[in-house]
Amino acid sequence: MGNLRQPNANEATQTFNRSKSVVPMSGICTRCVDGCRGNCEIFKSTFRGREVLYPGPFGEVTAGADKNYPIDYSHLNIQGYAVGAIGMPDDMLPGPETARFPNVSTETEYGWDKKVKMKVPIFTGALGSTEIARKNWEHFAIGAAISGVTIVCGENVCGIDPGLKRGNDGLVTESPEMDRRIELYNKYHDGYGEMLVQMNVEDTKLGVAEYLSSKHEMDTIELKWGQGAKCIGGEIKVKELDRAIELKKRGYIVTPDPELASVQEAYKVGAIREFERHSRLGFVTEEGFHAECDRLRDLGFKRITLKTGAYSMAETAMAIKYSSDAKIDLLTYDGAPGGTGMSPWPMMEEWGTPTIYLQSLVQEFADKLTSKGKRVPDLAMAGGFSSEDGIYKVLAMGAPYFKAVCMGRGLMIPGMVGKNIGKWLAEDDLPKTVSEFGHRKEEIFVHYEELEERYGADIDNIPLGAIGIYSYAEKTRVGLQQLMAGSRRFNISTLSRKDLMALTEDAAKVTGISYVMDAYRDIAEEILDG
Repeated sequence: MGNLRQPNANEATQTFNRSKSVVPMSGICTRCVDGCRGNCEIFKSTFRGREVLYPGPFGEVTAGADKNYPIDYSHLNIQGYAVGAIGMPDDMLPGPETARFPNVSTETEYGWDKKVKMKVPIFTGALGSTEIARKNWEHFAIGAAISGVTIVCGENVCGIDPGLKRGNDGLVTESPEMDRRIELYNKYHDGYGEMLVQMNVEDTKLGVAEYLSSKHEMDTIELKWGQGAKCIGGEIKVKELDRAIELKKRGYIVTPDPELASVQEAYKVGAIREFERHSRLGFVTEEGFHAECDRLRDLGFKRITLKTGAYSMAETAMAIKYSSDAKIDLLTYDGAPGGTGMSPWPMMEEWGTPTIYLQSLVQEFADKLTSKGKRVPDLAMAGGFSSEDGIYKVLAMGAPYFKAVCMGRGLMIPGMVGKNIGKWLAEDDLPKTVSEFGHRKEEIFVHYEELEERYGADIDNIPLGAIGIYSYAEKTRVGLQQLMAGSRRFNISTLSRKDLMALTEDAAKVTGISYVMDAYRDIAEEILDG
């Protein structure tokens, strides 16, 4: 097996090698010339330093790591069958007339006691304090609401709100940005999905939970241990010195230190153009976790969810064990490689347990807890998914514990594309890729009329990015119906690990899924001997 990644040059960091011949391990051109005009990461780091750690330009891109791991979900294939139909509605007798793919139900639900239903088994990753989440929120939130899926509002939203007001105790009393986010989702919420707000160390200190329960009477809150993109707290960039100082005063880690005279001078002359705001690292203890869950329930939250990252096997076990004991409503594991608007690029590429390995471990631990008589919380998997085949594989491989797939970039991109189509329409500047379908939104968006029938005149208030997300969710739903019908599974809960095969013996060893040359062999032999 060759190198899994080429370092020192990537489109994400806007760097490239001058030469076609590159040393695999270092990523340095085999012939590095004195006088080269760039632009590898070493070249750019020579004068921009720490800036080269991050994908850019910040606020305008989402970046996804591209390390090619030894095993991924493409090493599994989906089984198809020529007989049977499992999980059809009670009033339908299975047969060619009834076992049609549009009759497949893609609905799922999660929750310990009080369930949340979703129309499609997907929900958004944490759209938090990044600029890309803020400026596209109306598209994301309304899109998730009309598609009947959950949206996760990430950490630090109150903490970086320019309109934040705090009481004498330092706790948030007003956050217009958080209010706006909740109101946009609620306006179009239709009984499916919900909005989750995440809390990290800073959010807890700020009293975000108290604000959400008292002012907005929210049912659910999400605790955050980490994510697949990075193993440090969330970060954003800010371009103004005053804003950097303000965030430092609010207790954040801001680098370089905006209060240093040398930094202010460098900012004045234009050398320093941006500051990073980082969150602190959390410290997890079993007692602390249970105490926080009790505190949140006392505040009135009906559901508590947990998001954790691609940590070591020990933390992976802690998350599922503590969540089982605390009756957590949904536990999301996020594997490497991450995708994000802002994580350090080397960390996205080189940190953490890759998604398929992580899910395989979680499955093993879930079976262990079940054999001991413990109840496993509903689980979700994140970490690089973008289409219905990946969703099918996660749900089948993770049966019966996994209920949904959490998507970051996969669900953000349609929001941004839809928004941009609106902008291009206004400027009469549609790219050919879009204009071949028409020059009016009614012609371009295949689901426009359907939504117009559903929302009437209110359709004009639904942004095109939201319609984009709805279209993408519908494509995902139908694609999933087709795959499930081919496996004769007409309900998400009927998917099983037998509905997959491993294409390599390595994949079989990691996942525990039967190797293609062994899957169903016992039944095949019986048929041949019969």
